[in-house]
Amino acid sequence: MTTEDADFELRGELVRPYVITNGRELPSEREFSVTTLVTVTDEAPNSRVLSPESRSILDLCSGGYLSVVEIAGHTGLPLGIVRALLAELAENKLIWTRAPVPSAESADKQLLKEVLHGLRRRFA
Repeated sequence: MTTEDADFELRGELVRPYVITNGRELPSEREFSVTTLVTVTDEAPNSRVLSPESRSILDLCSGGYLSVVEIAGHTGLPLGIVRALLAELAENKLIWTRAPVPSAESADKQLLKEVLHGLRRRFA
């Protein structure tokens, strides 16, 4: 390889993101936040013609719920591309999405102290 050839060496992916998403616009972050959970529907057809990236997402999510950011990590695709692919799969009713389980509220410390004091009085 000559030095001129080294300057033109291909680096990175050959397929552009708009090709992967078929030119689809990226959905809003509210529609598919990084913590949105995704799984495959029961009636997701296996014979349907899908892009390799969409098929990969369906295969990943077939075992249970994964978050959008986990899907992006496993597939190696940018987060925006994953969101666009998920929007297409959701429109075709191939996936279900749901909001993540909310964090538990912190308990009232005074109430916990009173319960602990009551238990110590009763059993100590």
